[in-house]
Amino acid sequence: MIFRHTLSRRDAFLVLFGASTMHIWSVLTRQTVMGQSIVIDTQYHNHNIPLEPPNPPLDPFHIIKDLPPTTITETALVTETNIATSTIVLQPSSTPSAPEAHPPDIGRDFPHTSIISHAPGWTLFRNLYMSNGTLYILSSNRSFPEIRMMTSTGLEAFNTPENIASREPTAQNMDFITPEEAHKRWGGDLDRGEKNRVWSVEGNTLLFNDPGQFLRHYYHLVAELFFGTWAFWHGAWSKPTTSLAASYSLTHASPPPIHRAIFAHSNADGWRDSPGFNAYFLRAAFPSLTVEVQEDWADRIAATAGGKDNDRAWHFPIVLLTDRSAAHRGAICGSQTQRTASEAWEFMKQNNQLMGSRVGGWWQPVREAVWRFAGTPLTLDPVPSPDLPELSKAEDSLALPMPDKIIITYISRQGVSRRKLIPEDHDNLVLALQELVARKGDSWRLDILQAEKLTKDEQVQAAARTTILLGVHGNGLTHLVFMKPTRVSAVIELFYPGGFAQDYHWTSRALGMDHFAVWNDKYITHPTKPEVSYPEGFQGNSIPVHGPTVAKLIEDHIESKSQAP
Repeated sequence: MIFRHTLSRRDAFLVLFGASTMHIWSVLTRQTVMGQSIVIDTQYHNHNIPLEPPNPPLDPFHIIKDLPPTTITETALVTETNIATSTIVLQPSSTPSAPEAHPPDIGRDFPHTSIISHAPGWTLFRNLYMSNGTLYILSSNRSFPEIRMMTSTGLEAFNTPENIASREPTAQNMDFITPEEAHKRWGGDLDRGEKNRVWSVEGNTLLFNDPGQFLRHYYHLVAELFFGTWAFWHGAWSKPTTSLAASYSLTHASPPPIHRAIFAHSNADGWRDSPGFNAYFLRAAFPSLTVEVQEDWADRIAATAGGKDNDRAWHFPIVLLTDRSAAHRGAICGSQTQRTASEAWEFMKQNNQLMGSRVGGWWQPVREAVWRFAGTPLTLDPVPSPDLPELSKAEDSLALPMPDKIIITYISRQGVSRRKLIPEDHDNLVLALQELVARKGDSWRLDILQAEKLTKDEQVQAAARTTILLGVHGNGLTHLVFMKPTRVSAVIELFYPGGFAQDYHWTSRALGMDHFAVWNDKYITHPTKPEVSYPEGFQGNSIPVHGPTVAKLIEDHIESKSQAP
């Protein structure tokens, strides 16, 4: 107890009073300094300029250590102070969350929708949006094609007034949205660090609004839907040209890649045909393509339904929207061809964007990809490029090369359940063709195929070497899209007398090939075209054909095309 007698009561009081005074003074002094607002790095902006993508959020309790020795501070008196400081930044939420998948920063203004190309049923959009199942055109104006010419309800099609009316689109299918409305629904408060509730579906997308009604057919998926898709896609990115040489060319600048196809109204089984050629074609022609189906589209719809104050949207930077009903509202498909692909093909041809239109050059990348996948040891012969700006009709007919060998491929349906020839007529047809080939020698050949007995690779290989494709109306003739274009390439389609369908007639001519419709001992070719008709017997097993007529047709066709008039 040394200090007991060294400090008087007065001394102890003075020590306590001094300590208290110093404490009070230090508190007052500290509050004066802390009252200043030191702005270090809040990412707060009060100006209206586009923002760069924000930095990733800081980890909780992240220490900012490397600050410059001088910072500008703001107070009510607008003073400047040199302060070296270290700051702790806290996350606004006390509960940790999973790492956030940041949507692309599209700034304070959403990209506006525009159209790159449009034909009835075929619309190539830039910046299309989808929220809660509705496709949105984001624009301050409505200078766009009629919505009914772009989309529909996606229901199956039947030729009744009620069904036709039910396929007319509503605001639930497609609608306009202004930039202000879009920001109100999907925009975040960027000044507070909030992100827009819009997620970009990166890459180029095919959005098929077709019902599953026809997708399971090899012809409709390959020779109509994807045939039209590629005509439109390839053409939309091609520079218009009136060059005659370009119309015969098989080599053109490649369009951008397609990254995904969305079948909005078909499940995984709904776009696959029973023989499996649809899936074979898709994987062969587009090996990197991602396929989404109805369930995936439903997932995307459900993901956007975040409630009144948390609405979300998907943003498609580039998307080709196709719609079967909308295509049938066009004059060409609806009144002339009944082929949805014709709207895409004709539009690009009329705008001089269908490259290699006389030889199917625009289709060449797809055709060659499937050949390569099938192991076909074949490449296209070079097509002579005419030097003159204009050619005579005779010269024009010689622009394509003659094949080294005339190969007639007869696809027989005698082993399937329907649309078969009368057995005796089938035998006589084969005999007439054999006699023709024997008379012509080694430069001619006849292949008789039963597709159901061949692998898919073998079928593609057979089509690739074919000069004349012959058969009863049916899915097997879809292989014409893999034929080698030559001066004499042609399709001969056998019908029940009086019957006719547009399918292979239009597709053949779209690839620069001739088409002949045979009614027993008569045939019809361009420019004459029968009316579409499905008489009794069209689907039957007693289809007549006169073999010698078909053999003479082939011989005359080859002879007329092989010589200049």
